Amino acid sequence: MSLNISGTIKEVPKETETPAILPEEIVRAATRTERVLYPVSAIVGQEQMLRALILNTINPSIGGVLIRGQKGTAKSTAIRGLAEVLPEIEVVEGCRFNCDPSDPGKFCWECTEKRMNGNLRVQKRQMKVVDLPVGATEDRVVGSLDIEKAVRQGIQAFDPGILAQANRGILYVDEINLLDDFVVDALLDAAAMGVNTVEREGVSVSHPSNFIIVGSMNPEEGELRPQLLDRIALQVEVTGIYDVEQRIEIVERRNRFNDDPWQFIREFESEQEKLRSKIIKAIQLLPGVGTTRDNLRTIARICIAFKVDGHRADIMIERAARTNAAYEGRERITNDDIIEAAEMVLPHRMRKKPFEEEEFSADQLRAVVEGAV
Repeated sequence: MSLNISGTIKEVPKETETPAILPEEIVRAATRTERVLYPVSAIVGQEQMLRALILNTINPSIGGVLIRGQKGTAKSTAIRGLAEVLPEIEVVEGCRFNCDPSDPGKFCWECTEKRMNGNLRVQKRQMKVVDLPVGATEDRVVGSLDIEKAVRQGIQAFDPGILAQANRGILYVDEINLLDDFVVDALLDAAAMGVNTVEREGVSVSHPSNFIIVGSMNPEEGELRPQLLDRIALQVEVTGIYDVEQRIEIVERRNRFNDDPWQFIREFESEQEKLRSKIIKAIQLLPGVGTTRDNLRTIARICIAFKVDGHRADIMIERAARTNAAYEGRERITNDDIIEAAEMVLPHRMRKKPFEEEEFSADQLRAVVEGAV
């Protein structure tokens, strides 16, 4: 059954004669009216946070990242700035769900109809970073169904939500620990199935919803629900930088950006392009990166030594280690790749004894790896 949703057409006023605008004035106008993103390559320090974000961009199957830290530590700046260096993806032209033209088995109903009618076209666009506001309503997150229209006209009138926009992109949830329970449940369901389903009074609509979940939070405002914490693959802790010269550099760069954002962006164009090229090359290299049984044995020993529950940690360490190797331009993973991955996978998965806080130890991790060789 096809879904027909009428759009709203706004009348565009006719062009009128306007005086010539100088380029400088155009730049200033754009700065006032558009969100200008701070270049991710201009962020000082916070290497582990940036690495976790980049690895998920290269390999979305890793399973997302949770960034914990104090306010003012560049969490939101890094995540939103990542949009500028994300690779392009192919999508079905005009698709509201960003369907992948190479995977018709996961098409939405609209793309299936286009394919049957032979009018499916492909376009390229940049991967998106979609914000999920903490106070978003259920309909805003999962989408809404117009039941009256469905009953009257015999069609499914579905208005896509944030989970549709985020398909094949990054879903950014600031203050993820403050989400309502219904949003957490929707995220868990979509993340597990790769599909978002909306049911209202016997009418059901499903669409693809594969996304990289990136959450940020301040631990002082409350902890994350264990169900969601376990599903997010990587976790990094960010704190303020205590190196004097780096703190000076942070202030100087921020002042230059505030004074003339476009000039500041031009200063980092080459660094942005290097990062973008490195990500694209890693995506191309990743399918050929191999994992040996010795690598898997090392990973298994690590997870046993740190007493993690289940086997999700093993899988996530292996995926992150392979991706890290690809990012470094290698076709085989090393113990350093495994250590780097484990440092982001293990801390929030260690089994805690009652009334006893066990902290993750990087020295213990390296000792386990060296003993496993």
